[in-house]
Amino acid sequence: MRDRLRWVVILVVFAMACLVVRVAMLKTVDRSGYLEASIDQRTRVNTLRASRGVIFDRNGHELALSVPTNTLWADPRAIIDPPATARAIAGMLGMSPQDEAALAERLSRSGQKFSYVARELSKDVVKSVLALNLTGIYSYIEPARVVESGAAQALIGTTDPDGLGTSGLELQYDTVLTGADGTQVRQVDNQGRSIAGEGSITNQPVPGDDLVLSIDRTIQYQMDAAVIARVERLSAKGGTAIAIDSRTGEIIAMSNVKRRADGTVAVAQGNLAAVEAYEPGSVAKVFSVSAAVNEGMVGPSTVLRVPGVVRIDDFTIRDAWPHGPIDMSVRGILSESSNIGTMMVAEKIPFTKLHDYLSAFGFGRHSGLQYPGESRGSLKSVKKTYGTERSTVSYGYGFSSTALQMVSAFNAVANGGTFVEPRLVTATIDRAGRRQEMEPSKTRKVIEPATAAVLTDILRDAVCTGTGEKAKVKGMEIAGKTGTGYKLQANGTYSTDAGGRRYFASFVGFFPAQAPRVTMLVSIDEPNSSSIDRFGGTAAAPVFAQLVPTIMNEFGIEPTGPDAGCDGRAATLGH
Repeated sequence: MRDRLRWVVILVVFAMACLVVRVAMLKTVDRSGYLEASIDQRTRVNTLRASRGVIFDRNGHELALSVPTNTLWADPRAIIDPPATARAIAGMLGMSPQDEAALAERLSRSGQKFSYVARELSKDVVKSVLALNLTGIYSYIEPARVVESGAAQALIGTTDPDGLGTSGLELQYDTVLTGADGTQVRQVDNQGRSIAGEGSITNQPVPGDDLVLSIDRTIQYQMDAAVIARVERLSAKGGTAIAIDSRTGEIIAMSNVKRRADGTVAVAQGNLAAVEAYEPGSVAKVFSVSAAVNEGMVGPSTVLRVPGVVRIDDFTIRDAWPHGPIDMSVRGILSESSNIGTMMVAEKIPFTKLHDYLSAFGFGRHSGLQYPGESRGSLKSVKKTYGTERSTVSYGYGFSSTALQMVSAFNAVANGGTFVEPRLVTATIDRAGRRQEMEPSKTRKVIEPATAAVLTDILRDAVCTGTGEKAKVKGMEIAGKTGTGYKLQANGTYSTDAGGRRYFASFVGFFPAQAPRVTMLVSIDEPNSSSIDRFGGTAAAPVFAQLVPTIMNEFGIEPTGPDAGCDGRAATLGH
């Protein structure tokens, strides 16, 4: 018994000695490691998302802003049964079996501290999930981006769930709009509840700066509605419209409409007006005639003998209406939109000179807006332009243009011969409320003011007595030009495999004609090819006329008279 007792005492003493040594180790050598693990286990670090800057219209109305939404997240280290937890959450959120399996897999990663469960949820949904008291499931509030009523959605662009710009102005001005996130550090018990008496450390987020756009929200709404209605009525593929301030180049409204796969028509997701280019057709005749007039080779009363048909190599050129050889003035050629007459006017100057003018008007180059994904269209170099293209370029074929390029080029005529680069952002506002104005748009002289005045007078005829009559507005003098372009098909011709045509119908104009304030373009993509409303003067011009009164009201533009100002303007086909 004594021996047994002796060994028991020895073992107890040894055990106590080991315990003392272990405690000493925990208090000294191993203290920092265990302390760090303990703190890590009970510490929660939450990111406090900074609000993204607000995007305002020109009148201070909110177009895009950040609103609070709820996010569910998990700490996989604290989750005991990942499949059961995922099943409970999936039932509350209505997840598919695939999403539930993916969630269970994320919750099984016990080495991770954080994993998203779901984002941009309503407060009630999050409250219901948290009421299940699932260990390791938490929530916090973060901002999500909202475009007010969808106004100008296409040009404003989008952000990802983390609030970073992914397209449009959200991408272009991401560094301006993005703020600095804050953090919150707190201590919790094993149920995820804050430990009383343990203070939290919070670094507040800093919001991003605001943007002020040149867009007018009211005009944008009306433009979207008008283009959607026209696309629906004409069974068209889509439509685009842009209105800009003739003097400053500021974009007042920019509408992009597309027919969806299910046949419905709605505002497009992308800013097609800046990123898609088409052969413009007859609206481009303005620039060829401008070049010849500016070079002093023709005047509005210059008369040319215009044949009904011209053949160049194996390509036949005709006018939109059949006729034999007739005498036409330059005024009549443009107002009645003669292809052959325009080609003959353009031939009065060397092709290299015509090409220089087209480039100066902005074709084949970026507009200066610096919009993400903006197309420069296409304008071949002089050396790469061969054969019939040297003739067809004069009336809108053989080069391509975006709607943004076209309205900016046309605006050079409205602006007395000076091209002004378009712009969308006019100012920024920092978090202290300080407003910083953007630099004015760059400008360049393209044609002489006298030439612009001559073209304006001819374009008045195009609306009063020519192809643009449906653009007339009571009480406002309009100058403008129609364009009906054939769309190039996949087979390399302008005819479909069935022998038909697909059209791109446009009208571009400005008002008041003698003192322009606003320049506007309307394009309808692929209107019903069997309808009389497939042309620029019938598909697009009525939308232009519909929008003019709204813009007059918003901008305080006074009427130019009791009627459209066309009295005394006789048809000018032959003189």
